[in-house]
Amino acid sequence: MAGAERTGTDRQRQRAKPPARLADAVEAIGAGAYVVDEQGLVLAANTPAERLLGRPAADLLGQDAHDLLHRGPQGQPLPTTQCAMRQAFHAGSPAQGHEEHFLRGDGSLLPVSWMITPYDLGDTGDRRTGTLVVFHTPEHADSAEPRPERATESLTDFERLALLAETTTRLTSTLDVDEALRRLVSLVLPRLADWAVIDLITEHDEVWRTAVVHAEGDRLVHQEDLEGPMPPVPEESPMPLSRALRGVASALAGPATYRRAPDSGIAVEQRRLFEATGIHSAAIAPIRGTREVLGALTLGRAEKPGDFTTADLPLLEDIARRAGVALDNARLYQRQRAVAETMQNHLLPQMPRVPGLQMAVRYLPAPDASQVGGDWYDAFTLPDGSTALAIGDVVGHDLEAAAGMAQLRNMLRAYAWSQQEPPSRIVQRLDEAIMPITDVTMATLVLARLTRTDDDNWQLTWTNAGHPPPLLITRDGLADYLTEGHSLLLGTGVRAPRPDASVLLPPGCTLLLYTDGLIEAPGHTLDEGLSRLRQHAAALAHRPLPSLTDQLLRRVHPPGLDDVALLALRTPPQPDPGRTASRRR
Repeated sequence: MAGAERTGTDRQRQRAKPPARLADAVEAIGAGAYVVDEQGLVLAANTPAERLLGRPAADLLGQDAHDLLHRGPQGQPLPTTQCAMRQAFHAGSPAQGHEEHFLRGDGSLLPVSWMITPYDLGDTGDRRTGTLVVFHTPEHADSAEPRPERATESLTDFERLALLAETTTRLTSTLDVDEALRRLVSLVLPRLADWAVIDLITEHDEVWRTAVVHAEGDRLVHQEDLEGPMPPVPEESPMPLSRALRGVASALAGPATYRRAPDSGIAVEQRRLFEATGIHSAAIAPIRGTREVLGALTLGRAEKPGDFTTADLPLLEDIARRAGVALDNARLYQRQRAVAETMQNHLLPQMPRVPGLQMAVRYLPAPDASQVGGDWYDAFTLPDGSTALAIGDVVGHDLEAAAGMAQLRNMLRAYAWSQQEPPSRIVQRLDEAIMPITDVTMATLVLARLTRTDDDNWQLTWTNAGHPPPLLITRDGLADYLTEGHSLLLGTGVRAPRPDASVLLPPGCTLLLYTDGLIEAPGHTLDEGLSRLRQHAAALAHRPLPSLTDQLLRRVHPPGLDDVALLALRTPPQPDPGRTASRRR
């Protein structure tokens, strides 16, 4: 029991601090809110939830939310079979509830209304799907005082709050601009309007009408003929979209707004939009980032009855504000990623031209990594005319790993060029130099020497320092891993002999050197990954080498999980008899 208690405490301690992105997203919600994982354990809670529940967030994290909070009207524990929230939670669907009770920290009951919706945990370091719970008390429910009439009158105050909470969590859980825009459109259509228009300002200060979407029942249909480049933003125009794109203010608009003589090219495009869509009422708000205006969001009503009023603008502005934060983060991430990929590509070398051999290389960075990694390949000609081949992986997925990769590769080239020794001895020298000379902690590596024999065949000699084994595929589709020559990875500090292995490559065969990102996938063993690679490589043996490498990555690589470096080599279909005879003479 004591051991079980320590294990439970350890798990709770591990959850004592939620991921920063998740905590920030939940904190931005104005009502009480918390997020649970697929088991119902609390991952994050915001300040209003702490205040309403009378419990610090640290007491909530790691706890089963249903068991800890949900009670019947007399304070009795609520069986899961009688809990509508739990049933919707297991079904993974949005739901709402009213006149229910949560247990406060002091033992009193808190009457609540609640809303739950699935929440993507993808950018919290977790690949699972969680659930967002938003709740409020009766004193925060809809006021009985009369309110101005508005087009979103069908939404209660709690539903507006829930919409903003859902907007925050859904938009902040992706760092892909296109995905963020798709989520934004699906949040407002058809709930608030039947048309949504998104105009974005590019990094070159050009305006692009990125999305014109119509809600046709449950379907969201893009009107591509209305999308595309827009005229520049006029500096003085008082028209609603022009003001929104300058970040001045949100505004209402209708067909009459743009029937007057146009003062700019944007006004002409707006007139075309209203005529083509039949929108009779629109609300337009700026999309602001942290440093600049990113664009504008327009909601339009054509089939929906009722016009937007000024009372609707605060909700639209809140949605646009949250969209701006999400788009700003996504753009920053994509800029960093583009720089990182450019850096990685410049670090990776060009392949030498070796008469009689074909070579193809590929590098795929993991889409969910914001920086470069330590996967690399190399090939270069040695002083004796043979060809060195290398594939490696430095531990880490950051700039430090990339720098270590460059150090390791350059040192390997220097040793291989200057020391006319077997691959095992060169790798041993490299391993001895890693700790005192480089910033590399650990790395894996295959180093091979490819030599043309007197009878015009190709001899491969290699050593393997803890790396996945090379795969050899004959032109008839027989595929085998070269498991010999294996030893410890680099950087362990253990000084042990490293073996060499050798094989005569068959004519027309394909040799694959790759990193572990090609064969590792969550929920699957390494043996399963190796088997999958062997199966697909054998099936593609007849393909031209560039096609084989491309298809192999499409079929085998689990997208978005890890970097992949791939070096493929193919020998000639048969030895050159003329060259062989010339050598014999």
